[in-house]
Amino acid sequence: MSGFKGKTLRPASLRQAAKSQTSTVGLGVAVSLSAMMLMPSHSLAQDAELATVKVQDTAIDANPNAEAGVPYKAKISGDERHTRPLAETPQTINVLTKAQINDSGYTDLSRILDAQPGITLGTGENGNAFGDRYVIRGQEAKSDTFVDGLRDPGMTIRESFAIEQLEVTKGPNSSFAGRGSSGGAINAITKQATPFLDFANVQGTVGSDDHLRLTADVNKVVSDSFAIRANGLYSKEDVPDRAPAYRKREGAAVSAYFTPTDAFEATLDYYGLRAKDNPDVGGYLVDGKPASNVPSYVQQEDFLESDVNTFTARLKYKFSDSVRLTSLTRYGSADNGYVISGGRGATTGANNPGGVYATTTLSAHQGWQEVRYFANQENLFVNTTLLGLDHELIFSLEYTDNAVKNGVYGVTNTGAFNCITGTGAALNNYCLVGANGALVPGGNSLLKRSIVKRTWDTDWQIKTVSASVMDTVDLTDRLTVFAGLRYDSFDFTLDTQNTTTLAQASYPYSDDLWNGHFGVTYKLGKGGMVYATYASAADINGGESDVGTSSGYGGVVVYNGAIAGAKPERSESYEIGTKWNVFDEKLLLTGSVFQVTKSDVMEGANYDTVGTFNTGKNRVTGFEVGATGALTDRLTVQAGATYMESEVLASATAANVGKTLANFAKSSGVVQLKYQATDKFYFGGAVKYEGKRYGGQPDTAAPVDATTGAYSRPVPSYTVLDMFASYRVNPNFEVRLNVSNVTDEEYYLAVYRGGFFLYKGDARATRLTLNYDF
Repeated sequence: MSGFKGKTLRPASLRQAAKSQTSTVGLGVAVSLSAMMLMPSHSLAQDAELATVKVQDTAIDANPNAEAGVPYKAKISGDERHTRPLAETPQTINVLTKAQINDSGYTDLSRILDAQPGITLGTGENGNAFGDRYVIRGQEAKSDTFVDGLRDPGMTIRESFAIEQLEVTKGPNSSFAGRGSSGGAINAITKQATPFLDFANVQGTVGSDDHLRLTADVNKVVSDSFAIRANGLYSKEDVPDRAPAYRKREGAAVSAYFTPTDAFEATLDYYGLRAKDNPDVGGYLVDGKPASNVPSYVQQEDFLESDVNTFTARLKYKFSDSVRLTSLTRYGSADNGYVISGGRGATTGANNPGGVYATTTLSAHQGWQEVRYFANQENLFVNTTLLGLDHELIFSLEYTDNAVKNGVYGVTNTGAFNCITGTGAALNNYCLVGANGALVPGGNSLLKRSIVKRTWDTDWQIKTVSASVMDTVDLTDRLTVFAGLRYDSFDFTLDTQNTTTLAQASYPYSDDLWNGHFGVTYKLGKGGMVYATYASAADINGGESDVGTSSGYGGVVVYNGAIAGAKPERSESYEIGTKWNVFDEKLLLTGSVFQVTKSDVMEGANYDTVGTFNTGKNRVTGFEVGATGALTDRLTVQAGATYMESEVLASATAANVGKTLANFAKSSGVVQLKYQATDKFYFGGAVKYEGKRYGGQPDTAAPVDATTGAYSRPVPSYTVLDMFASYRVNPNFEVRLNVSNVTDEEYYLAVYRGGFFLYKGDARATRLTLNYDF
């Protein structure tokens, strides 16, 4: 393939190869990850031979990003702007393959990512920001989630049924991602129709806590130039040990592939998800510690919902062997809403009919959100020779129009009071826990809430035009340089409305952002290299779409009634690392040290609109190691660990300087192993660890107790063990057993800065999956 030196073949090239009946998948179409897990154990060399069987004879999942014969190892990124294999990319990129995700037994992205190295979960405004929220290397990333390289705005619940692989890019990433991405970004690579073969897979899972999950994945090659693929999902379960709280998911993803000529191909797809939960937060803090024996206090009327629809068109045209164009266009919508209960520790009053005892009272937290967005991204790939060197150039143009309208619900409790708190003589409150420490009879329907959708309070809009150029060039056989530069020009408006008086205000402004990155790799020998990289990121005043003018949570900071006057927040990252692609490229070992410094941070206070401009600065320094792939011909691993230190370097609040960042864990890691014991049977497990962390506002110090000086919103560290086993009954039929949280560890994922949202991790759960390929 002249003009594509050093690159792994992408689907367009594979399609041509597939026209031959002797075409193999060794060049990039991996044997089905689920099928490979269940093949008889052979040497790695034999596995490689199995990967070269005829395409039409193998029930495979045509994943062009996979490493043949290694179920947990991705070879290349699903974002084709990363032109080199992951083992040659000068940056830490953690990739979770579909096989690894399936074995883990987890399906929601928040649970898949909760203990990945360098990632912690957070809680949003009012304890919940409509859906998932992530913190990468100490920096907020809730708005830095992407699908196939395009930003996915809004705070929806995210599911994995249509995901081929999940990529976590570490460090500032604005040259790829645009605004934000101060600590990194998450990119979900979706399942797409393939013209290589027909296949179908159906799975049914049953388990404890009334768990039921049904999925289907069917690809049909209609002709040499047309294929269609459909994925479906139905899932429901009680939250383990927290019923009557429950989760329910329904989803569909349809993709159609069309290639009328060898030079042109198009993929059109639709993704829809209906998620409806009755959410249980789980606990709260008392005197700086998790309250013990807190029952499930979810109310019957509580809900957390996401209704997501996206339409995407992917067009590719190959002008020549060295010039091609990729066009991505997406329109999406998401309607999200929640009314949830927050628990607080309380003590009944002296006049309480049942006596004085510790109890739990509830608060209501609510909001709705309407997300509408359009995006178009054009990428021109040009491989050319300049000054005697081969260059891989990428010229990109992007336009995005994101709009997020947030509103409120009217929540009225119509149930009768059942206790006295304070000094009153009459019943004046709802006590969820009785004198015996158990939930009172009818406690899950005690409040009898009346819920009415009311008006909007903020209308967040941003339109952005972006241009970028990237280049990868081999200076010698060992030395490679990668560089990129991006320009973003945006127009921003936040309209606000008082939900009582309906008085409105508008905060418009516009600005330009410049960001870049530079990386150098040097090959040390077969499979080994060292690298150094620098990258920058920029975020804007009001960059978080769900918090309006709550300046302490990334909302608009207002000064003298206007938004103008703030410079963009700036992040810079330096990373030095090494990667070793060993054991015939079946195992990738990685290690890196890094430092991320964020300056010109806009600081706010709680829910106030008035804050300070560009007064904050913080730094995160750490190292990360990882291993992904085959350790032996029978043992597969996906593992990573991170240790980090954070420090507030500057703040308008002098007492914050020197403190650790909120929502930040110094150490975290995961080790997932799978052992192929026989031709038909494998088993494995995963150990996940998350270090102690403290709740608080983003980008600043965790709050401390004024008397003791100790951090006042702690979340204890935890270690969770999961196990799984699979038996291949026949070539088409597999049975898999998953037991999550085997030791029934009581653990917590995040805490709201007020202490009355302490999100509890799931208790032990058992799942039995029947998997059929045909």
